[in-house]
Amino acid sequence: MASQIQVEIMSKKLIKPSSPTPKHLQNYKLSFFDQIAEKTHMPFVLFYPHNNSSTTTDSMVQQLEESLSRILTHVYPAAGRFDEKNCTIICQDQGVQLIKAKVNRRMDDEFLQQAHNNLDLALEFWPQGIKDVDATNLLATPIMFVQIAIFQCGGIALSTSAAHPAMDGWTNFTFIYEWSKVCKLGIPAEKINFMSFDMANIFGPRDITKIFEASAIFAGKRSKLVAKKFVMDEVSVSKLRDKLINCNDSGALCFKPSRVEIITAILWRAQLRASQAITGEIKPSVMSFPLSLRGKLKYPEAANPFGNFIIEVPIAYEPKGTNMELQDFIILIREIVQKTVDYCGEASADDVVALVANLYNKSYGGTEWGASDDVEEFTCSSLSRFHMQEADFGWGNPNLMHFGSRHHQVFWLYSTQCGNSIVVQMDLKEKYMDFIEHDQEFLAFTKF
Repeated sequence: MASQIQVEIMSKKLIKPSSPTPKHLQNYKLSFFDQIAEKTHMPFVLFYPHNNSSTTTDSMVQQLEESLSRILTHVYPAAGRFDEKNCTIICQDQGVQLIKAKVNRRMDDEFLQQAHNNLDLALEFWPQGIKDVDATNLLATPIMFVQIAIFQCGGIALSTSAAHPAMDGWTNFTFIYEWSKVCKLGIPAEKINFMSFDMANIFGPRDITKIFEASAIFAGKRSKLVAKKFVMDEVSVSKLRDKLINCNDSGALCFKPSRVEIITAILWRAQLRASQAITGEIKPSVMSFPLSLRGKLKYPEAANPFGNFIIEVPIAYEPKGTNMELQDFIILIREIVQKTVDYCGEASADDVVALVANLYNKSYGGTEWGASDDVEEFTCSSLSRFHMQEADFGWGNPNLMHFGSRHHQVFWLYSTQCGNSIVVQMDLKEKYMDFIEHDQEFLAFTKF
């Protein structure tokens, strides 16, 4: 019987940028997209087994601290604090909260298998105190937390958590990946340059009370959720793509869908099948599809900005009869996402803001698709283009990852370590998960 995991906090300290932030950069203005971000923290955990190298644990921790300090010289808002009005980050090098801890276990095969099967185990490695941070005290806490939990064997669980109003997923994951390169390669602070910090010059803050309905922003229902991982079988997904393209009937697709589109459709149908089995009906559904706008607009300076720069594209499905054909979901996803990308590519900043307000008000704040027990809501977030699997701090790539805060129903998609398949982390209602785990139509696209 495996012993209970205990993570004991050993020390806390603030890590500040290695060079002082210049005075002209000490008031970082939040953008419109920062304004509408959920008032929460985004935790993320990476597990690194001990690689039997000659590097000591103390040396590894020292390298992490020094490289974190260097990268903060570039990503200086992460070391700041929100002002009282939540429209500016005061960047006076207050620091990132660094927590060091020890674990009463070895990171052996038994632990890794246990963590793979029981995702609740990863929650024990969130940075200490994050579970108590919510919208009521978010502004009073550090913008970023980092925790280094050291196992008895020398393995490390490295967890971070960033305040969403300051950093979206792209910013957070890019920060971690670039930090790993700085740590492994010893890159000096003056050569670190991978983000821009002028989003507010393009998308300045707005009076959101005038453009959004009160219930439009993050009105999703909260329920008791459980999390599990599934690996989508690349061979089965490829066969399905060929079948949908080459079939001779009227349901054939006229385009080649991406892996993400196909897998998202499979997940969406599985979720609605679970809902039907439990409630006795196929309910209308809204899937939120986070779309990064980086590189999609006509503004060159908006290619790699720090902060938030996503649209939560709502895609609404209205059931017609009892048929739920996969190609219908695929076509719906392609049409709505592509339409949004095409519009934003030529739109002015004001037009993009108006589009966001219209989408959110119609799909989340309005009476037709607003938060309701009569509508199934969830998010599908593809992380397959990020580099978390390659976040090598000098000890090899991570073995296990865990995302999210279990606040809303989410499907997290990311690549396997070999890159040939897609892992899906599901955060779902317990009854829905029980159904999906035994749904043969869904399981036909997975492998173990």
